[in-house]
Amino acid sequence: MELFHGFWEIFKDVEFVNPHLFWLLLLIIPYLAWQIWKRRKMQATLIVTTTVPFEKAPKTIRQRLRHLPIVLRVMAFSVLIIALARPQSSFRNKTIQSEGIDIVIALDVSASMRMMDFTPNRLEACKTIAAEFVENRSNDRTGLVLYGAEAYTQCPLTSDHITYLELLQSTEFGMIDDASTAIGDGLGTAVNRLRESKAKSKVIILLTDGVNNSGYLDPISAAEMAKSYNIKVYTISCGTNGKMSKVKTPYGIVPSKTEIDEALLKKIADKTNGTYFRATNNDKLRDIYTQIDQMEKTIVSEDVLEHKSDEFLPFLVIAIALFLLELICRFTFLRTNP
Repeated sequence: MELFHGFWEIFKDVEFVNPHLFWLLLLIIPYLAWQIWKRRKMQATLIVTTTVPFEKAPKTIRQRLRHLPIVLRVMAFSVLIIALARPQSSFRNKTIQSEGIDIVIALDVSASMRMMDFTPNRLEACKTIAAEFVENRSNDRTGLVLYGAEAYTQCPLTSDHITYLELLQSTEFGMIDDASTAIGDGLGTAVNRLRESKAKSKVIILLTDGVNNSGYLDPISAAEMAKSYNIKVYTISCGTNGKMSKVKTPYGIVPSKTEIDEALLKKIADKTNGTYFRATNNDKLRDIYTQIDQMEKTIVSEDVLEHKSDEFLPFLVIAIALFLLELICRFTFLRTNP
């Protein structure tokens, strides 16, 4: 098995320029048939009373090797056919060029993200699904902006996804003032992270579960800024709009509801040539990220340079050596009388 494996490792990358010549190997069959017929015809006969003395007589080396010339000739012919088929080895040098996308996720961390219509709550669901999204985009730079009553850059644009994921997972309530929601400030901070980017494609994923009720920057003005820097904004509303849900508080689980300004989110997306999505549970949010992943494809191109070299010479040398060995055997110690 090891011998076969070694043979396969040598020849697995070999290509033949003239593979049709392997049909010539079929000539071996009539040649062997002719040899068998010829030897039987040339065999002398002798009538004796008993063959017992001949059966007990030891066979000489010459007798045991009487078929060696034919074997050598068949081997030489086979190797010669391989050489004529012109085996070539190839080496491919592949250069991959990647044109990644710069993506900033602007994540709402206001108190309403504690609501439990997602599992285990809105914020934790958003963190888990955003992490899956980033892990699948190895060629992109990603950044993270958190916003509540104010906005904060948790992670600037980076290609170090391990660090990014650690900062994403460490995101929790109370890192910034979470009493209200400043959508305009969150979007404006994300735009600021991307405005000096040299990437051909720049994307913001803005996720919120409320309305803009604080901050210094108007969301539409922030969207105008994004448009001026050729930044596309995908907006996602997270949760049920105006419906009761549960939220965990220091006093236990209590019913609550949030209002989502869907009209504002649609306007932001339209103004920046993006898309508005609505997520009401974990599965729908995961589907949204899958759609965004498909719409924002990283451009990867490959340049393949292939080098080929002829490998017929060793086979030709082996074939000649086998023919010479066959002649030496035939005209020396395996020589037969006519």
